[in-house]
Amino acid sequence: MDNKHKSGFISIVGRPNVGKSTFLNRVIGQKIAIMSDKPQTTRNKIQGVLTTNDSQMVFIDTPGIHKPKHKLGDFMIKMATNTFREVDLILFMVNVDEGYGRGDEYIMELLQGVKTPVFLVLNKIDTVHPDELLPVIDQYRSKFNFTETVPISALEGNNVEVLLNQISEYLPEGPQYYPADQVTDHPERFIISELIREKALHLTREEIPHSIAVSIEQIKKEKGREVIDIMATIVVERDSQKGIVIGKRGAMLKEIGQRAREDIENLLGSKVYLELWVKVQKDWRNKANSLRDFGFNDKEY
Repeated sequence: MDNKHKSGFISIVGRPNVGKSTFLNRVIGQKIAIMSDKPQTTRNKIQGVLTTNDSQMVFIDTPGIHKPKHKLGDFMIKMATNTFREVDLILFMVNVDEGYGRGDEYIMELLQGVKTPVFLVLNKIDTVHPDELLPVIDQYRSKFNFTETVPISALEGNNVEVLLNQISEYLPEGPQYYPADQVTDHPERFIISELIREKALHLTREEIPHSIAVSIEQIKKEKGREVIDIMATIVVERDSQKGIVIGKRGAMLKEIGQRAREDIENLLGSKVYLELWVKVQKDWRNKANSLRDFGFNDKEY
């Protein structure tokens, strides 16, 4: 192996909805992080792996950092800030369209004293005039001593290569941690549950807040059959939410299932039969047992 092979772990942090998952999906070239225009859709650290001829970058997409309101929120913040000590580089991503906010201030306070290099990544530059960019950059740089500043559009792909080259320069020499064809270290079961949750959030819009979890009950492929059978339960906190997710004569649930199935088939490269159920589990976001059941395991972080 070339002695100059570089590798390292990169944490992507920022307020909810600044485009972290869009960036990760753009870089990896495959859908591994769920995207939604609702804040707070990423709940677990999602590791995306980008392997090139001379480097391997392992990206950790943390939940959008905000002041927590419940146990799930506490868990998400703890998980995001824990990554600061574990990584080789931190990308602090901001949405230039929204500009500087108190949420950014809160994150920069959490970053104070961190010895890891921190890049300021200004996302969504396709939505503003170039003249508007410099004052925004100045405002952020006056509050924190960033190692580098890179404006990008994760959606359009502008400057993403430039950012990747900059990241590579700061990574230490190191081994290839994952096989070249591996794009994530999350089990497929987790990604499938995230894809179903994405569709449920997207289709129910404002009616269902973040009180949706998805539990995969079963994934099996019978001998001689080309189809993978998947059984999953969408968990909500209230009876009224259950009605919304099911929809009139089951129309909403059917639509969620159809859209999720297409993404799952792309992920698995196989035909899928997806069976969805909906159940109510009151106040699950404040119950430690429920959080563990849905994969939010404190001990892993």
